[in-house]
Amino acid sequence: ITLPSGKKIKQDDLKMVEGIGPKIEGLLNDAGIVTWNDLANAPVEKVQAILDEAGPRYRMHQPTTWAKQAKMADEGNWELLEKYQDWLDKGREPEGETFEG
Repeated sequence: ITLPSGKKIKQDDLKMVEGIGPKIEGLLNDAGIVTWNDLANAPVEKVQAILDEAGPRYRMHQPTTWAKQAKMADEGNWELLEKYQDWLDKGREPEGETFEG
């Protein structure tokens, strides 16, 4: 898949979600979250519990936007996804702001 920005990604690559790196992708995969659709439909509380169980270095991550990003990817809304990721601040929605898309 080639994104509007020219970046190439693989189908269901969870690392393309801002805030997820190889180690977190591994944790999610081990918990049965292996596709964008899985992540889009995973409750934030479940994802947070996976991070919490993995130890202190993962607790600082906030997965609040991951499902939204994964849903955009799963639906192929690449332009919207890249716009949303540009708007995010380190994977988080800027406080007091609303994404206009």
